[in-house]
Amino acid sequence: MLQQILTDLYIEPELLAELNEQQKQILFFKMREEQLRRWRERETQLGKEEAARGKVTQVSGKTLSWMKGLDDDVWVWVMGEHPEDKPYDQICDEIMAERAALQAQREAEKLRAKKEAELEKRFSGLHLDPDQVVLSEQEIQQKEQRRAEEELKKLELEERRKAEEELRRLEQERKQQIYISLKEVQGSKHTREEEDKEWQKTLQKSKAADFRRRSLAKQTIEDHRRRSVKALERGRVAAVTKAFGSTNPAAPPKPKPRTTTNNSSAISRKGGMQRSLSTSSRDHIIRWFREEQLPLRAGFQHDQSRIAPWFHGIISREQAEALLAEGEPGFFLVRVSERIFGYVLSYRCSEGTKHLLIDASENCYMLLGDQIRFSSLCELVEYHEVEPLSSSGEEYLRSACGQSAAAADYTDLFT
Repeated sequence: MLQQILTDLYIEPELLAELNEQQKQILFFKMREEQLRRWRERETQLGKEEAARGKVTQVSGKTLSWMKGLDDDVWVWVMGEHPEDKPYDQICDEIMAERAALQAQREAEKLRAKKEAELEKRFSGLHLDPDQVVLSEQEIQQKEQRRAEEELKKLELEERRKAEEELRRLEQERKQQIYISLKEVQGSKHTREEEDKEWQKTLQKSKAADFRRRSLAKQTIEDHRRRSVKALERGRVAAVTKAFGSTNPAAPPKPKPRTTTNNSSAISRKGGMQRSLSTSSRDHIIRWFREEQLPLRAGFQHDQSRIAPWFHGIISREQAEALLAEGEPGFFLVRVSERIFGYVLSYRCSEGTKHLLIDASENCYMLLGDQIRFSSLCELVEYHEVEPLSSSGEEYLRSACGQSAAAADYTDLFT
């Protein structure tokens, strides 16, 4: 699934809604890295083509680098969050005023050129009889100069008048917008002081969230390395990690057959189900589970004797949060996603309920954005019972959330 997203450089909105902030941050950096890799390949290919045609090309001086902040992390600016950022309406008004002034100036220049052309034409066709000339040549020049100055003054006044009219129109529109905004504010139940306090709280939350995202992104690589080393020490995913390091990952071990009648032949995944990143049909998800996941005994315990207590069917995010609402940190369940072909790990933590998407599209199971692959859902759950889920190192899977009703919510998956 992650490879498909990097190939298309596009993620479905339904899939994006299933990701938490940490997975979104990881996905953002991976997509940026893929864009840089394609750019470098294209530049190299262009250089080879030029060399093949016998053209000597200079070394390209193009470079690409990330701006970094004081914390030596990638600097990101979100317009509107900085205290000195201008509001969108003010920026639009300034642009419109500047365009109006430039338009008035261009029109004035055209009018001035037209008047000058008329004056030149008038003077060029003027023939004076020396016997009828009363004024001296110097007086004629002074008179024409005064006339030209008067024409220029008229042009300047016309330009100023147009610019002032345009500014008055923009100011009137702005006053109307401000008046409408004030009416809306006056009609609300909250006072100005309460709105300022609410804005300050929102700003503080935004800054805290931005700092948390930067910290999570900065610790992701170190966290993956640490978790991979610990997994190798425990011997849980050594074979899977070794296969992941090669170009062609090895397929997970085939599960035990469901009944004794199938012992003579290995269970294979059916090829009739067309893969898709997302779907809105519950019937399609049920069909995918029956044809591809049920033969792999997804959701069963290690001995495959019965369904794991933490496994749930196609339930929504709200239903999962309701089941986990009364639990302590570490209370968890694994549910079949109602939007995509995959699973979602939902668990309680000190901050509330979190949801992590589990990718099941490459004959294995892994948290989206993670580097550790598991051959079954049960291995993934057991691994995170002893290894943390987040970079903070304080979130573990402690106790499973079972079924709350008499009828299990996964009945339609197996019948």
